[in-house]
Amino acid sequence: MPSQKSETIKKLENKNKFVMMCGDGINDSPALTVSNIGVSVNTGTDIAMDASSVILTSNDLQSIVNLINISKKTIRNIKQNLFWAFFYNTLMIPIAIGVLKPIGISINPMIASLAMVLSSITVILNALRLKNN
Repeated sequence: MPSQKSETIKKLENKNKFVMMCGDGINDSPALTVSNIGVSVNTGTDIAMDASSVILTSNDLQSIVNLINISKKTIRNIKQNLFWAFFYNTLMIPIAIGVLKPIGISINPMIASLAMVLSSITVILNALRLKNN
């Protein structure tokens, strides 16, 4: 029953479990809504697709494994991009505004802006690596 599915998911979440529910029908929509991640297939009902966080483009359940793998790679990529953006900014901005000028380290603001462009290019190229995985 739909209410039993929802209650089971809530019990698991109360035990600090992360719940992903996959469903395709009207009776699955309440459970899809209360789960951490609701997954439906594109041939499911409109209500199930509206209630879910992710809609799989194929009916193959192997797509769920692919979804998890892509999600892990995306999170890792986001963390890498944040690292590189903060690295460039914390390194170049103080130098560009002249904080280190008293000890003889300075940079032309045009060179600093070029470094910012390189930072953006690094982040974009790193994100594009996901396309090849």
